[in-house]
Amino acid sequence: MSTPPDARAPEAHSQGERLSRRALARLLTDIENGDEAALARVRQLYRTPLAARLVGVTGAPGSGKSTLVAALARAARARDQQVAILSVDPSSPFTGGAILGDRIRMRDLAGDAGVFVRSLASRSSLGGLSIAVADMATALAAAGFELILIETVGAGQSDVAIARLADTVILVEVPGLGDDVQAIKAGILEIADVIAVNKADLPGADRVASILATALSNQDTTWGHHGAGAYEAAPQPQRNGWSPPILKTVATTGEGVAAVLDAAEQHARWLETSGERLRRRQRQLREEIAARLQHQLAEFARRRLGAQIEAWAQRCAAHQAHPSEAARALLAELCPGAE
Repeated sequence: MSTPPDARAPEAHSQGERLSRRALARLLTDIENGDEAALARVRQLYRTPLAARLVGVTGAPGSGKSTLVAALARAARARDQQVAILSVDPSSPFTGGAILGDRIRMRDLAGDAGVFVRSLASRSSLGGLSIAVADMATALAAAGFELILIETVGAGQSDVAIARLADTVILVEVPGLGDDVQAIKAGILEIADVIAVNKADLPGADRVASILATALSNQDTTWGHHGAGAYEAAPQPQRNGWSPPILKTVATTGEGVAAVLDAAEQHARWLETSGERLRRRQRQLREEIAARLQHQLAEFARRRLGAQIEAWAQRCAAHQAHPSEAARALLAELCPGAE
C-alpha cells in the first residue's frame, strides 16, 4: 500500500479551501443534527458535480459487512484512492445516538490519512438510513473522497433503502445463518449489483452461491453473461444490460476482496457507458425528494399540532377513537381539503 501524503488531504471543491479532518467531522455532526447553516453549505456544495462513487454494502447481521467494508477500504487504498466510510449503526433507544460498533471494529484504519470513518445513527428512519446520509455523502465527496462506502444496519427488507442512494449496491451473504439465503426472504436480492458470499471458507458457501445464482436466474429479466471471476454454476440475468456477479470472499484474510472492488468499479463504468447512471439517479432523486418531503411534513405537523396529537393519542389509548381517525382529522386541520 502506498503511503498517503499529507498534501492529499481532502479539500472542499466549491470554496477552494482546505478542509481539515476536524472541520469535516464538525460539518458532518452539524448535518446529522439538522443545523441550518450546515445544510445551507451542503446545498451550495451540491451544485458542483462531484465525481465520488457511492457504494452501499448491505446484508443480514452477522454477515461480516463491517469486516468486508474495512477490507474494501484497504484494497481501494492500495489503489491510491481516498476512501470515506459511513457506517449506519442502530440508534440507541434511550439517547437516539449511534452505538458506534462498526467504528470500533474499523479502528485498524484509523492511522491511514486516506481513510475517513464515520458512524451515525439510523434514528429509526425507514430503511435503516438516516435522512442525513445523502447530505453527509455530498460533504465527503466535496472534501475529495473518491470512494464512499455506506454500510447499512442490515435489518432485512428495510435495507432496500440503500438503493435510493448508492451508485452500486453490494449485497453480503454468508452460509450458516439459519436460512439458505436471507436475501430471498428479505426481498433485497433484486437491488444487488454485486453479490459477495462472505465467509466462503465455511461449509455451505458453494450451496449459498448456487442458490443465489438460481434465484437470480428465476427473476423476470433477460439472460446475459457477467464475465470471468464470478460464480458460473447457473447463467446470470441481466438488468438492463448488467449481470450481478456472485463472488466468494473471506474478508478476514482479504481473499476475493479485490474481485469485489473490481466488480464495483466495472459496474460504475457500465453505469456511465450505458447511460443508466443518469436514469438511476433520477429515480433515486424522486425517492429522495419524497422522503425529504415526508420528513419535513412530519416535523411541521409535530410543531403545529403537538397538543392535538397528544389529545388524540389519549383518546386512542382509551379506545374512543382509531389512529386512522386521528390521522385523518389532523391532516384535515393541517391541510384543509386534503384527502
